[in-house]
Amino acid sequence: MRKILLLLAMSLLCSFLAFSQTQNISGQVVDETASPVSFATVTEKGTQNAVSADSDGKFTIKVSNSAILVVSSTGFAVVEVVASSAGTVVLKRGEGITIDEVVVTALGISRDKKALGYSSQQIDGAAVNSRPTNNFLNNLSGKIAGLDIKTNSNFGGSTNIVLRGTKSISYNNQALIVVDGVPVSNTNLNLNDAGRGRDGVDFGNSASDIDPNNIESINVLKGAAATALYGSQASNGALLITTKKGKLNKAVGVTLNTTFSVGGIDKSTFPTYQKQYGQGYGPGFIEGDVDGDGVDDAITSTGDDASYGTAFDPELMVYNWNAFALGNPNYGKATPWVAAANDPSTFFKKAFTTINSVNVNGGDEFTTYNFTYSNHYETGVMPNSRLGKNTINGNFSRQIAKGLKSTAFVTFVDQSTIGRNSVGYGDNILTGFRQWWPVNVDIKELEQEYFRNNENVTWNMVSPLEGNLAPAFWNNPYWDRYENFPTDDRTRILTGANLSWDITDDLNILGRATIDYSNSKQEIRKAVGSHSEEFGVAQSPAGETSGYWLFTNKFLQQTYDLIGTYDWKISSDFSAMLLAGGTFIKSRQEDFEASTTGGLIIPKLYTLGNSVGYFPPIQGDVSLEKSGIYAQASTDYKKTVFLEGTVRRDESTALPKDNRDYVYYSLGSSFVFSELLKNNGNADWLNFSKLRLSYAEVGNDLPPGLPGFRRNNGLIAGYPMASNSNTYVDYESLRPERQKSWEVGLEASMLDKRITIDLSLYKTNTKDLLFNVPQSTATGYAFSLVNAGETENKGIEVALGLTPVRTPDFQWNVNINWAKNKNKVIALNEGRENLQLANFQATSLNATVGQPYGSFRGIGYQFLNGQPVVNEDGVYINVQDQVLGNIQPDWLGGVYNKLSYKNFSIGFLIDVKSGGDLFHLISIMSVNWIISKYCWS
Repeated sequence: MRKILLLLAMSLLCSFLAFSQTQNISGQVVDETASPVSFATVTEKGTQNAVSADSDGKFTIKVSNSAILVVSSTGFAVVEVVASSAGTVVLKRGEGITIDEVVVTALGISRDKKALGYSSQQIDGAAVNSRPTNNFLNNLSGKIAGLDIKTNSNFGGSTNIVLRGTKSISYNNQALIVVDGVPVSNTNLNLNDAGRGRDGVDFGNSASDIDPNNIESINVLKGAAATALYGSQASNGALLITTKKGKLNKAVGVTLNTTFSVGGIDKSTFPTYQKQYGQGYGPGFIEGDVDGDGVDDAITSTGDDASYGTAFDPELMVYNWNAFALGNPNYGKATPWVAAANDPSTFFKKAFTTINSVNVNGGDEFTTYNFTYSNHYETGVMPNSRLGKNTINGNFSRQIAKGLKSTAFVTFVDQSTIGRNSVGYGDNILTGFRQWWPVNVDIKELEQEYFRNNENVTWNMVSPLEGNLAPAFWNNPYWDRYENFPTDDRTRILTGANLSWDITDDLNILGRATIDYSNSKQEIRKAVGSHSEEFGVAQSPAGETSGYWLFTNKFLQQTYDLIGTYDWKISSDFSAMLLAGGTFIKSRQEDFEASTTGGLIIPKLYTLGNSVGYFPPIQGDVSLEKSGIYAQASTDYKKTVFLEGTVRRDESTALPKDNRDYVYYSLGSSFVFSELLKNNGNADWLNFSKLRLSYAEVGNDLPPGLPGFRRNNGLIAGYPMASNSNTYVDYESLRPERQKSWEVGLEASMLDKRITIDLSLYKTNTKDLLFNVPQSTATGYAFSLVNAGETENKGIEVALGLTPVRTPDFQWNVNINWAKNKNKVIALNEGRENLQLANFQATSLNATVGQPYGSFRGIGYQFLNGQPVVNEDGVYINVQDQVLGNIQPDWLGGVYNKLSYKNFSIGFLIDVKSGGDLFHLISIMSVNWIISKYCWS
């Protein structure tokens, strides 16, 4: 027994000694210039114990002090070091070795960038997390050649992402967003009226659910050839997001991150108010006896929402709006006729944004994990506006057996917002500030009036002398912000798992299943006592003075993938990769929109039941099933000449049965000519260069849901009434839009990668466009949905990278992006030269044959020899329905500088969008009604 205990004690002691000799060894991998070697592999010699360095070349591995570490990275000679002396490992570039950049491509498959026959541009996660923003897309602006990020200044507002121009006239032009190989929803959450620019609120789009703190990198696939494997979903390009993962054999790491920003309105874009003329549609005041002395007094025409009135004169005593506001210090008093001390620019507040996140990651020999929690809180420039968002991201992987690996991930987002600003022309505070504002009204005085009793005391009283203090056109702006505010809540869960099986060293099967679920609720309030405006589902021209508007949306999308890949080593000179797979997508969207009608019965009770009248709600329940099978074959000769082909067949329930399936394909090739030059010994200065060429055809189907539905017109005498949609649809004849795209490009890096260049030329034609055309109402319809017409986009993109300075401690990088896209409407349906897309008070937005998409048409001048023509009275001759401009930019560009010193870095971006015309109705009206000082310049 004693011998057994002694042996057991000795075993435990040996185990303890062995354990104590194993410890975490940390170091950094750098090249000969002391620049970090990102993602180098560090392996304990003779074992399977290995880790990957991070993007800064830093690593931690659990070994004994005497272990031999084998350090390797593509393009460098292998180095062996003793673990105890592995502080800084210097790798030397291997003779004749070319560094192969690996990028993530369609379906989440990693490929050598030199093998691609199409354009792709990659940036790291830090580029979209450099400043706080509610939507990571905003931080992409100016950083990707050819990517047009269309942002706005709305609080928490939506962001559009368009690659290489507008292709579809009436339907989707947005690039697809893919997270770890899985397409995710980027639904625009706005109501129809907001989309038309009429009124409502910009509730943003669901790309804002993606946490920039969890992004490792983004690879942008621009052309149809790049995205053909994704099918019609990615006909407009794709943003492939790779999220952060844990690493094998890495001790638990905890990272805390805080970003903070402060902002305000750009006063250079805000009106500079004139100070010469006061309230009124013309000179003069209203006369009436206010003080009861039997003599008429001068009274401001408070019902007029313009500054076209009597010239200011401090000697002139006038009864202003505040003379009729009970409790105001000037109640019952005449005051000097002067401009206000505080104009509407003082209405706005400083905006604050704070994002705090904590990340925990690590792994052992078989398992990795990465978890991130982020809290986002911001306030807007408008009073009573705030947004709060909590995000949890997690992923977990496990090596189940040799060649068998499982991965699971989850993202949970919970967001609540109060006080988004109104958009459009109607019922918008900014419309009043910019167009219908009397410059004698002090905005700070209006603030005091609201907070005195929380009442709608407005400067725009109908007839104060007769006791009618109701708003003629405009509420007190503080009443709008604190009583008529919108709210919205949104929850989203994105989760999934995949199983990867290396059947052999060359054959892999991947199975993947994901679920994308979201639930949102949006509410708009109009308090009792407000000015009457169009409101709610009914949108009655008579307007509503109070009400409650509710919109809910539930979305569920299930995606299933099965993908097989085979790497085939044909000979020492030839190799190939074969891929085949299938994707099945099933989605369902349920939405409900309803509002009160005729006003609220009980003030401040915002429920649908608290309605004076009834108008039927709008309810939708739309399902979609889309399946695709695809195959890809790629081959190369001596890693110098590459050829690739892709074919895919999609079937979508959004299309009629006879036209439900469609097939498309892509072909691509690249030639790495730097290999030939190096073999001849003529290009030591050239690190890498290749030419690429590709062609692709893809389709684009309808949004899900049957067009041409019947309309619910409510009840008349207790009977349900319905009518046809005003759009005629021959559903069985519809077919998908068809896109044909060519691309040629050059990529090169030289002088030890101090200079890199990526040049692309492309041409894309989209045919069989789906859009509504006007027709005679005698048919019973106002429009008809047709397949017709063609658009064209052709352009050039340049991405230039420079490293002017690189020393062991300091590095200066410059990235320059420039792109020019020429868009043209080639044809519409037969016999049609113009299609009106939207109509404004003084102009319209159009698709005109021979012009770029989005042409402005309106009244122009008659020209002769480039000069406007005048008539005999010296007045310019007007011509109706002329092309005045277009919304397309002439070119896009960005210059990003990054200065790094050891572990400290600073960067700044110059982002330029040159050209593209704007129509600003408010500017016209502010001149007409003498708000702006530039009326007199």
